[in-house]
Amino acid sequence: MTAIETLRSDVSQWTQAQRALAPEHMKFLTTPAGDDVMEIPKEGVKSVIQHLLSSGRFDMVMDVTCVDHLHLTPGRAQRFDVVYHLFSTKTIQRLRIKTQVGEGESVDSITPIYRGANWFEREAYDMFGVRFEGHPNLTRLLTHHEFVGHPLRKDYDADKQQHCSSALPLHFEPDANWNPVGRQLVPLNIGPSHPATHGTLRVMAEIDGEKIARANVEIGYLHRCFEKMAETHPYNQVIPYTDRLNYCSAPMNNIGYCKAVERLLGVEIPARAQSMRIILAELSRVIDHFVCIGANAVDLGALTGFFHLFTYREMVYTLFEKLCGARLTVSMTRVGGMAQDAPDGWFDDVLDAVKKVRQGVDELDRLLTGNKIWQQRTQNVGAISAEDAISWGYTGPLLRAAGVGLDLRKAKPYYGYDQLDFVVPVGTTGDVYDRYLVRVEEMRQSLRIIEQVIANMPEGDYTIRDKSIVLPEKKDVYGNIEGLMNHFMLIIKGLRPPVGDIYDASEAANGELGFYLVSDGSGRPYRLKVRPPCFAIYQSFSQQITGGLLADVISILGSMNLIAGELDR
Repeated sequence: MTAIETLRSDVSQWTQAQRALAPEHMKFLTTPAGDDVMEIPKEGVKSVIQHLLSSGRFDMVMDVTCVDHLHLTPGRAQRFDVVYHLFSTKTIQRLRIKTQVGEGESVDSITPIYRGANWFEREAYDMFGVRFEGHPNLTRLLTHHEFVGHPLRKDYDADKQQHCSSALPLHFEPDANWNPVGRQLVPLNIGPSHPATHGTLRVMAEIDGEKIARANVEIGYLHRCFEKMAETHPYNQVIPYTDRLNYCSAPMNNIGYCKAVERLLGVEIPARAQSMRIILAELSRVIDHFVCIGANAVDLGALTGFFHLFTYREMVYTLFEKLCGARLTVSMTRVGGMAQDAPDGWFDDVLDAVKKVRQGVDELDRLLTGNKIWQQRTQNVGAISAEDAISWGYTGPLLRAAGVGLDLRKAKPYYGYDQLDFVVPVGTTGDVYDRYLVRVEEMRQSLRIIEQVIANMPEGDYTIRDKSIVLPEKKDVYGNIEGLMNHFMLIIKGLRPPVGDIYDASEAANGELGFYLVSDGSGRPYRLKVRPPCFAIYQSFSQQITGGLLADVISILGSMNLIAGELDR
């Protein structure tokens, strides 16, 4: 049964308050793209979502966001949609819940139900001004404290920048149980100038000796409002912006975005393009883990591992350069397939690099895995249970390190991953050491995947040839009038997905990378929301480090693999 069929059959078990919302006040539907959606009044949101969790239907909130209907549905009484994306780690089912909220109105916070909703609700408040009643700390998150207005509203000018002229002192989330009486606490800023925070993260702490008594984080130092820029550009011109989300594995962002647009368009890309995307994605996963492990190791004093891993990372960048001319931000995918085919000999170069990278991973294993200092700095540090990881919205290596073997490549295969032989490594404790072990094994599995794909590389085209979606080749543009006109019309009008919305996800290096796309039928996204993996993970950081040693702050931070371009967008 689909999520919607299950919910319809489940109505008889709802409480009287929940049944009062059905059926005349509720809508159950499945979109043309296959997404299950439930529309309910805002008064029933908290009650219904609580039931969905307690009944075991959906154990994770994947995202909470808003859509401004000012231009999409002019004259609508309630200006905003609040959109909840729920997920089941057991059945892999998804449900999108929508509720309408008017200007100046509020909706109940679901943070008492899902802790992982905390930052998502704060972001929605910051960007749109929608209030969440009962939220423990409904303050700005991505914009600074002097900011006026809400930048993702349709009546906020995309060119209106606001600069910050002051810094906030140390501040912490409200806690009714906090009692500092009799304790001599030392306030401490860790970052944003700390080497391990890379100028983009601020960790605020009060320490009792060497232990963290309480902590808080401040983000937004690299917030560029990617989602606002996406509203002002044609669909294919958004691709270079996706490169700059997680720039340590840029092709994975390209792939995730194009995959969402293609699904809304209802097109399937050629088998050769799918295989090329898998190769790019798995190479990107390997170098992303290189950055994570290398940076984490160097922050803890293991400089050799950092230099060692970056040697092999550069090998992969050289492969990217041979393929498209760029190394870091490649913009290699297009809606409909790839920008171009691989040059002669490129797949042989990939196989040669895979052999060398595998040796590098083995050497890394010998350098760190049995190293006593590495073990002392990482074992039993930052441990988290599977239940807590799910509650916070963990995905990717951190969730798998906690004992939940969820990987979208296996659970919801795409691009033929179900035809490939690989395993999903799973940890037991969720500590920093298990996160490291999971990433090391994932790199080995990615190399296996690449070899299998190249051994069975399909022939054929690298892109679809739909003139309303893909630009014609240059020989056709310059060689015949039809090609010239097709090029001209697509550049002027842009590709135009049908009216509707879609949420699509892929397994990025850090976890689930999701794109919620709303189309009004024009040549530009009406709304594009990115669900970045490390955003949900980092909101648990304050709790993870509280009560631990100051030295462990850096160890835990590095294991989370925070990429500020993805975190802030």
